[in-house]
Amino acid sequence: MLDLAARTGSFACDREDICIVRLDLEVPEPRLRRRGFYVGADAAHIPLASHSFDLVISNHSLEHFTELEPAVREVGRILKPGGALYVAVPDAGTVTDWIYRWIAKGGGHVNPFRSPEEVVALIERLTGLEHRGTKVLYSGLSFLNAHNVKGWGPKKSLLFAGGNEIFLAVFMWTLRRIDRSFGTRLSQYGWAFYFGSAEPENLEAWSNVCVRCGSGHSEDYLRHLGIVRRKFGFFESYRCPNCGAWNLLA
Repeated sequence: MLDLAARTGSFACDREDICIVRLDLEVPEPRLRRRGFYVGADAAHIPLASHSFDLVISNHSLEHFTELEPAVREVGRILKPGGALYVAVPDAGTVTDWIYRWIAKGGGHVNPFRSPEEVVALIERLTGLEHRGTKVLYSGLSFLNAHNVKGWGPKKSLLFAGGNEIFLAVFMWTLRRIDRSFGTRLSQYGWAFYFGSAEPENLEAWSNVCVRCGSGHSEDYLRHLGIVRRKFGFFESYRCPNCGAWNLLA
């Protein structure tokens, strides 16, 4: 499995039967690494053998590549016949992406994707992989959360209560209610795509996204865990099963 533009690792995996290679321009210091082998290289010139990977995960990396098409071609080259590809990218037309780029002075996003059809056409053309499904991603604005910012955050974050977790939880709940009532996309963030042999079991969008760690969960799963609590009339909340942060149930 190749974790493309992984930094310290874009996902955790404890399975010993999976060999994970994490590739980025720079290899992080050992204390920051997750399990797997690390390779320092440019995604547009991957120094790995053709047809050597069963799965490639590109988790919010394509928007950062200055050589986008060569990088996508490289993904098609290193995948085995019958391999699978997972891609997640932000929607440049959403409020969340606008806030991110405004706060982070661009945030390194050099490729603005504005429709899922655009992404699908690009990847199918350059890799030859068949599109299997698309899932809408919702935002938790975790990049604003004061728990995730070292020292004082940018002054612009004061417009969001300095990244106060409770404020973010209420703000995101409000945006999701507006979306539900008026059919807007204020709380959406981007898309996840499945290509090749990747067969998604469920493409339901998970609107409950943690404001601290950014992990998404379905409402049914949260209720199954028994962690949903009712407070303040019809408001319901839960503690994120990953990090314990308080969130309002969407």
